[in-house]
Amino acid sequence: MMTKAGFDTVARLHAHQAALAGCTRCPAMIGPVIQGRPVAAKILQIGQAPGPYEGDLGRPFAWTAGKTLFKWYATLGVSEEQFRSRVYMAAVCRCFPGKNPNGGDRVPNRGEIAQCSDWLRREVEILQPDLVIPVGKLAIAQMIKAPRLDDSVGQVHRISYFGRETDVIPLPHPSGLSTWFKIEPGKTLLHQALHLISEHPAWHATFGTTGD
Repeated sequence: MMTKAGFDTVARLHAHQAALAGCTRCPAMIGPVIQGRPVAAKILQIGQAPGPYEGDLGRPFAWTAGKTLFKWYATLGVSEEQFRSRVYMAAVCRCFPGKNPNGGDRVPNRGEIAQCSDWLRREVEILQPDLVIPVGKLAIAQMIKAPRLDDSVGQVHRISYFGRETDVIPLPHPSGLSTWFKIEPGKTLLHQALHLISEHPAWHATFGTTGD
């Protein structure tokens, strides 16, 4: 049963997301703004940016990378629906950056990242997360100075994130174009990261020991 504080948090998130949905700060970005559910969560997952299909589907990690990501969480006994309904899903940027002329999706520029970080800061203020899960190099780089995935994945990093002392456990991006998590040391480091997530107190408080 949700507490009064929980109801207050959800109300604040609804107001926040309504404002975010109308954001037009970055003219090169392609809307709509993609958001997860307004969940009063102590776990905050931060992706990189939506792909070209999320706009039509209306939720983050809705395409092939999402299938891989939720297979990872399924190994911890948590289904996609359970995850979406209990974890706050955010991103470095909330709109599709468009295509790169040389192929692939465009990487958001520093200005776009800075503009969208204001929304992330507000979410951290509202949620006060105990565990942050950045997914992919761009998300990891916003909070950890580690040039390689080998130096950040598979560890718990204690940091101050927008003024909140919290644990950060990074994951690689589950893109089908990436081979890092399919070969060593990536396979082992991904396994370690998922194990650390499953053992974190915030994960236990959110999902118990079996994801029920």
